[in-house]
Amino acid sequence: MSHRFEDAINKVFDIVERRLSGEYEVDEFGFDQELTEEVVAPALRPLYRKWFRVEMHGLENVPDKGGALIVGNHSGAIAMDAAMLQLGLLDDHPARRHLRLLGADFVFKTPILGEYARKTGATLACNPDAERLLNAGHLVGVFPEGFKGVGKPVWDRYKLQRFGRGGFVSAALKTGVPIIPVSIVGAEEIYPIIGDIKPLARLLGLPYFPVTPTFPLLGPLGAVPLPSKWHIEFGEPIETTELADHADDPMEIFNLADKVKESIQQTIHQLLEKRGGAFQP
Repeated sequence: MSHRFEDAINKVFDIVERRLSGEYEVDEFGFDQELTEEVVAPALRPLYRKWFRVEMHGLENVPDKGGALIVGNHSGAIAMDAAMLQLGLLDDHPARRHLRLLGADFVFKTPILGEYARKTGATLACNPDAERLLNAGHLVGVFPEGFKGVGKPVWDRYKLQRFGRGGFVSAALKTGVPIIPVSIVGAEEIYPIIGDIKPLARLLGLPYFPVTPTFPLLGPLGAVPLPSKWHIEFGEPIETTELADHADDPMEIFNLADKVKESIQQTIHQLLEKRGGAFQP
């Protein structure tokens, strides 16, 4: 056993032991920075570096400090895109920034998943929490398509779904932080959804029960994501400081949300052309 591997194992055991004894720190939202950096990030890195071969673009558009709202497209049957986006900002951004995600009620009501989300920095997708994080100078990430994006069929891949009511725009306007569109290409192909077993989804309390070419046909093996090539690009920030008076204006909110959506969609098309085949080396 190499010294590096042995040190990593000892570090994990030390982290677990201190959590069992209660000797660790979390912030007011439950974010455990040490666990995220020392356990979760190393576990995800092989997927990020070797399996999906993620390339980040436009990181200069993400500030080194201060609040900003990162708004992205969502896909892939499970929220793997959220995890890769978080890891990319932690590993590849010069300031090693943590992305605090906003999640749906379902996430936090699900055993294990809810605890994982809290520990890695997520909180409920509501404006009060979003505004508190933004005012405190954090990067906040939101996927306005929600489950409509994650659960869409393969024939609708890379077609953005409805962006909800645009609540994310209101949070940005009230706090005066820039909105940074982010476009993710690659997540659509990891679990190509060809069906949805709705009765089973209702029975299990899930928003959908995906059927892919390999799942549930191959059982647990079908849960292995396909090794698609990923590109993640951050667009130019959309400043909001001069629009603070419009934070409660539905028309202004809708127009700005539509502007963000269009920016993401256009960049997705450009990234698809750049990438070529979904499973290239």
